[in-house]
Amino acid sequence: MLESPEVIEVLIVDDDSSFFSLTRHHFSKFQGRKFNLSWKQDGKSGLKEIEENKSLHIALIDYYLPEMNGLEVTKAIREKKIDLPIVFLTTNRDFRLAIEVMKYGVDDYIVKDEAIDLVLPRTVVNVLERLVLKQKIEEQIKADLIARRRTEAIKELVVTVCHEFNNPLAAMKISTDIISRQQITAKEKDLAKSIDGNIKIIEKEITKLRDINFEKIDYSKVQTG
Repeated sequence: MLESPEVIEVLIVDDDSSFFSLTRHHFSKFQGRKFNLSWKQDGKSGLKEIEENKSLHIALIDYYLPEMNGLEVTKAIREKKIDLPIVFLTTNRDFRLAIEVMKYGVDDYIVKDEAIDLVLPRTVVNVLERLVLKQKIEEQIKADLIARRRTEAIKELVVTVCHEFNNPLAAMKISTDIISRQQITAKEKDLAKSIDGNIKIIEKEITKLRDINFEKIDYSKVQTG
């Protein structure tokens, strides 16, 4: 999810029907974003909905639930490797509970009495926007890493190519030097001189290639695909 969805699919897991009605009212008043709210009244049905409904963008889970409490639901979600953003709801400020749920990657923690007016919809939007930003940063880090590895591979190739060229060039220089010292015609000397000149040109280009400063390469401009 690298872009915020046009319609945000929100699951409310809470056994209080009046809270769901109030929440739906608050979400309907929020300007600029659209929400589609669904509701489950207990932990087991909430967990089942999260497992089966792949269109969900976020879940708001109350702690006090029948059959499974919110912490147990959250733990089960993470054990099933479901990467769904979660906002945890509770009726009091229990910081030990807050710390416990944060261990399972809960994205936010809200006391229900403080979730008045537009607090909940704004929290949902903020959580999803943070997630989008996090994914974009991770994608950029991944792209930079791929670019760096590709550049390192190119550098290794350049070193290998330079080495492979230098050996035969050295042999050619020795050979042309020996030939030029022999009793040969003027035409043959000119040819040996021409060969030596071309060798020097190649050596110069190899030196330029070898001395490229790879540390100054802008990795963001190195194509990775």
